[in-house]
Amino acid sequence: MNDLLPIILSIVVGLAVIGGLIPVFLKARRNSQNYTGPRDANDPAPLDAADAQGDTLVADRPDTQAPASDLETELLEPEAPAAPSLETPLPVEGRLVRLRARLSKSNNALGKGLLALLSRDTIDENVWEEVEETLLLADIGTDSTMELVDTLRDRVKVLGVRSPEHVQAMLREELIKLVDPTMDRSLNIDRHDGRPAVLMVVGVNGVGKTTTVGKLARVLVAEEKDVLLGAADTFRAAAAEQLATWGARVGVPTVKSDVDGADPASVAFEAVKAGIDQEVDVVMIDTAGRLQNKVGLMDELGKVKRVIEKQATVDEVLLVLDATTGQNGLTQAKVFAEVVNITGIVLTKLDGTAKGGIVVAIQKTLGVPVKLVGLGEGADDLAPFDAENFVDALLS
Repeated sequence: MNDLLPIILSIVVGLAVIGGLIPVFLKARRNSQNYTGPRDANDPAPLDAADAQGDTLVADRPDTQAPASDLETELLEPEAPAAPSLETPLPVEGRLVRLRARLSKSNNALGKGLLALLSRDTIDENVWEEVEETLLLADIGTDSTMELVDTLRDRVKVLGVRSPEHVQAMLREELIKLVDPTMDRSLNIDRHDGRPAVLMVVGVNGVGKTTTVGKLARVLVAEEKDVLLGAADTFRAAAAEQLATWGARVGVPTVKSDVDGADPASVAFEAVKAGIDQEVDVVMIDTAGRLQNKVGLMDELGKVKRVIEKQATVDEVLLVLDATTGQNGLTQAKVFAEVVNITGIVLTKLDGTAKGGIVVAIQKTLGVPVKLVGLGEGADDLAPFDAENFVDALLS
C-alpha cells in the first residue's frame, strides 16, 4: 500500500496540471479567431495567419505609407469640393423663337381686337370709336392712336374688301410702322480704345434691374463676350449677393462692397477699373432704384455716371421698365431720361399680362428704342427686341 501512494499522488498532480491547462488552451484558441463586432482604438484586430505572412492586407496597401504627420494633415484639411459646373445660356436665336411663342399665347387683345373690328361687314363710326378705344387701352398713346386710326380709315376705303387675310396684312404693315423697325436696337458691347464697353442699368425698385443684369450677362456670354459685373445697388439688402449669384452661374465675376450702404459711385468706379485691368469686353453696372439717405436718386445716378467717365465712357444706359405698369412706366422713363441720357429700354414682364402698346408709346415719347424684352422668370427669358417678330406675335 505504501508503495502505491507515491504513484497515486503523481497521477492526481498530473490530472490537476492538465485540468489547469485546458482553460488556457481554450482561451488562446478563441483569441486566434477574427472579431465579428466593432472594436475600439485600444483593441486592434489580431492578424490571421495570412496577415502574419504578409499576403493579404499588406499586399492590398500602397508599397509605401505616408508618415503620420501627412495623414493628420489630410484629415484636418479635407479635399475641397469640386467647383459647380457652369450653365450654358441659350443662344439668341432660340430666345427669339420663345419670344414669338410667348406673345402669341398671351391674352393681349391689341392685334386680335383690331382684326375682329376691321373684319366686320359694315364699318361705321361706332366701329372706329371701338378701334380707338382698343388702341388706347393697349397703352399706345393718344397721338399714335389718332395717327393709326386715320391711316386705317383711308386704307379701308381704298381697299374696298375686308377679308381677314387682307385686313391682317394691312394691320401688320401699319403696326410695324408704329413700332418702327428703322430704330437701331443693337447694344454697344464692343471694346474700344483699349477699354471695355460700359453699360449702366437704371430703373425704380421692383422692375427687375438686378435680374435683368444677370440675364443680360447670360446673353453676352452666349455671344462669347468676356463680362464683369458691378454691384452698385448698395442700398437694397442682398442685391450684391443676388447679382453675384447670377454671375457665378455663367462664370462672370462681380465687383461688390462688403459694407452695407457703401458709396455706389465708388463701387462702380472699382468695377470699371477692374474691367480695364482684366481687359474684359463688357462691364455692366447695376444701380439702385431708391436710396436710404437724403440724397436724391437722380443726383446719385448722375454722380455714378460722372465717376465712371473719369476712366471710361458709358456706352449704354439701359432703363428697365415693367411692361405691366403701362403709362406709369412712361412717366418713370421721362424722369430718368432727364438725368442719365437713356440709350435703350428693357421691357420686363412682356407676357400675357402686359399691354404691348407701351412699346410704341415709350419709343415715340423718348425717341429711344426698346432693345430688350423680358418674357418671364426663367434665366433665359430675355431676348433682343425685333419689331416684325413682335407684331407677328400679336397678330398670330
